[in-house]
Amino acid sequence: MRKYIYSYVLLFSLFACTKKAPTSPEITSQNISKVITQMTDVMIHDVSNPPLAARFFAYTCLAAYEVIALHESEFPSMYGKLTDFPKIEKPATSEAYDYKLAAVLAMYETAKKLQPSGPKLDTLEKKWLDSLKSAGVVPTQLDQAQAFAQAISVQILAYAKADRYNRISNYPRYTPLGTEGSWYPTPPGYFAPVEPYFNTIRSFTLDSAAQFKPVPPEPFSADKKSGFYAQMQEVYAQDLSPDKKEIAAFWDCNPFALQDNGHLMVGMKKISPGAHWMGIAGIACEKSKASLSKTIQAYTVLAIGLMDGFYCCWDEKYRSNRIRPETAIRKYIDPKWKPFLQTPPFPEYLSGHSTISAASATILTHFFGENFAYTDTVEERFGLKSRNFQSFQQAADEAGISRMYGGIHFIDAITNGQKQGELVGKWVLGKVD
Repeated sequence: MRKYIYSYVLLFSLFACTKKAPTSPEITSQNISKVITQMTDVMIHDVSNPPLAARFFAYTCLAAYEVIALHESEFPSMYGKLTDFPKIEKPATSEAYDYKLAAVLAMYETAKKLQPSGPKLDTLEKKWLDSLKSAGVVPTQLDQAQAFAQAISVQILAYAKADRYNRISNYPRYTPLGTEGSWYPTPPGYFAPVEPYFNTIRSFTLDSAAQFKPVPPEPFSADKKSGFYAQMQEVYAQDLSPDKKEIAAFWDCNPFALQDNGHLMVGMKKISPGAHWMGIAGIACEKSKASLSKTIQAYTVLAIGLMDGFYCCWDEKYRSNRIRPETAIRKYIDPKWKPFLQTPPFPEYLSGHSTISAASATILTHFFGENFAYTDTVEERFGLKSRNFQSFQQAADEAGISRMYGGIHFIDAITNGQKQGELVGKWVLGKVD
């Protein structure tokens, strides 16, 4: 009898030794970049406007960053650095959890509550968790990480709710001024202007929306000898080579672009300027082999810069309220003229892309260096060829001039937008780094 007991014990021990041990999830910077890509896809689906897209990115990345800040002293909290940012309370838990997993889940938990089509992100989150379970991760380990992530997300969402964005819908509908030289809706969609009250929300780092108020635009004039007419002529008479057209298309990033299919106007589904630069950040993180924590930090600071860049720029757009080249050229030079790119639905001065590109280049240069060469593949999945850049600044300069190639901006809106963006980028770094 004792012989059989020994045999049973031996078999049980062998079985126990061969039983698959619980797996710890391998969380890398690629997981963070994947969430950013998924957020971008949902923004495309929802046609999220550029300033609002930056807001979504900023709060979502903040949730992940604060998880890291609670566990790594190298990455201090944004408490005391961002306007009215609260001290994030660490959830009380007696159970072990993977904080890196919690950081990714905090992004999902936050983004799915912020973005209109949040259920799509909820589905993607559940699908990822299911794949981790299939890979051998113990469900309780996932549950603990998710509970931690939700506790952080709730605090970030409360901070987001207090930024006054939810009050914008209560403001009067914006009406074009109707004065000579002022902005008016443009074809083919003739959309209402986007976010005319964006300067009323809370900034992350700026004292006010007018902190980096630019010089006024060139005064409007239909006089052929005026500076404004010269800028009109510069846009109208430019020789668009194939290379210039390629540059304009690459940096188009117009979520509102429409395609005429005969009897129906169909949205062309393009990413926002901010989403393009978030994609560039992902490329830089992957090439530099940045750690998960460093990746989250770079994304977070960049997203804050995007948000505050749009905050400044939009303040000036609705102050100067300048006419778009399409409207001006058709009225004063050539009624049949069409720009190479479709005109976005908001006033011309400053150029938003020029502003946030300069801010982004300033921030990414801080993290990755002045001569960080990379291949920008962000637009490949939208049918555009990749482009090579020797630095983030080179990319920002190209993004700026692309707006004139596209026929949607005058040159002073570009150059002064770049100046404002650089100031915002430096200011953000000085506040949060």
